[in-house]
Amino acid sequence: MSSNVVNTVAYLRTSRDFNNEDELPVILDKMYIDVANAVNNRTIGIFPVTRPAIGGESWFINKNQRQQNFRQVYLFTTTANIDIGFKISSISRFTKPHGEYLGTLGDWYGLINGTPTAIPGQISFYLHVNPASKVSDQIIFVVDGAAPPLASGTIVLEWLSNV
Repeated sequence: MSSNVVNTVAYLRTSRDFNNEDELPVILDKMYIDVANAVNNRTIGIFPVTRPAIGGESWFINKNQRQQNFRQVYLFTTTANIDIGFKISSISRFTKPHGEYLGTLGDWYGLINGTPTAIPGQISFYLHVNPASKVSDQIIFVVDGAAPPLASGTIVLEWLSNV
């Protein structure tokens, strides 16, 4: 086994010895830091609709420097364009854009992050740089004529910050 693993920080010891009273404050301080690091180094299950949340993932793509992921949920009942609330140029990259929708007959379908070209039998979406807006780019839906009709749906965007 390699000693050069990435995830050694999140490991939390299950027991400690308190043999010396003088060492107790130092040990307690270290324990607090260990617990905080272990708790903070996990995926955070918060999916807000109104603003982005830190997702808890650490990515090391750019020169092995840590980048946080963010996520935001977008709800919709039509395939009209959705303003995402920020410019795509302000982020490093999208990591997991995905979604699903409820059809008018009660079945659930996946939404594929695709291209401006329709996919037979599918509703898909892509992220569009909107030159008409200085503050927000958009989610654009691409609807094939044979796709099941939409009643409502959810898209989750996850991205990495530049900072």
